[in-house]
Amino acid sequence: MTVGSETGNGNPVRMEAGSEGTLRPFEHVRQGKASPSSGAAGFEGAASSPSPIASSAGWRALKRSFDIATALVLMIVSLPLFLIIALAIEVESPGSVFFAHRRLGHGGTEFRLIKFRTMVPDAEARLQTHLQAYPDQMAEWKARYKLRNDPRVTRVGRVLRKTSLDELPQLFNVLAGTVSLVGPRAIVREEVERFGAYAPTILSIKPGMTGLWAVSGRSEVSQCERALLEYRYVMEWSFLRDLRILLQTIPAVLHGHGAY
Repeated sequence: MTVGSETGNGNPVRMEAGSEGTLRPFEHVRQGKASPSSGAAGFEGAASSPSPIASSAGWRALKRSFDIATALVLMIVSLPLFLIIALAIEVESPGSVFFAHRRLGHGGTEFRLIKFRTMVPDAEARLQTHLQAYPDQMAEWKARYKLRNDPRVTRVGRVLRKTSLDELPQLFNVLAGTVSLVGPRAIVREEVERFGAYAPTILSIKPGMTGLWAVSGRSEVSQCERALLEYRYVMEWSFLRDLRILLQTIPAVLHGHGAY
């Protein structure tokens, strides 16, 4: 079938439905499967024509310079907000203000993504207890690794997630060079299989604080749609598109659509 998106050369991307509903592009990706334990390196698929950002040192330098300058400004401006959020988290529940989660970055390399802590300290144990008590929610958990009504999330955490303020500390990741302001959503290793032959292309650049998926519905977007959006972003990258996505992020955050 043909999907109505276009690549950088203006041609529509033809797709086939892969296993478990994951779409696979005919032209840009060789067919291949990944073993569950192999991670990103296990995919045979690879982009036959690299994206502008993955292949151009000049564009990467421009993107990196913009990331550093903007992140520094945002950190200075949001410093009072950082302090207020940190205080609110400490008052409601004991534990660290920040939470570092293992994600896959550029080239499939693992790094720690920094966020404000939005869950109770015994989150893992509480999740297992909840899923045992409500087995009907296991399908939702396996589909997204998220629950709409997550018992682990604190009251402050719900506000932070709804407003996406829990992701503000990722500015530290941007300055460290593991995350860009705009890019594909950072994924965990267990999710790699779900992207099928798209995975090598998506992992060929740094993940982003925001991106095409984030301004297109976030958690309301299906896995197939997410895979296509992330792939499109990499293959159609331009600096102007990054600026548009940053501007689109503002109303997306204010409306809170798909954030939980």
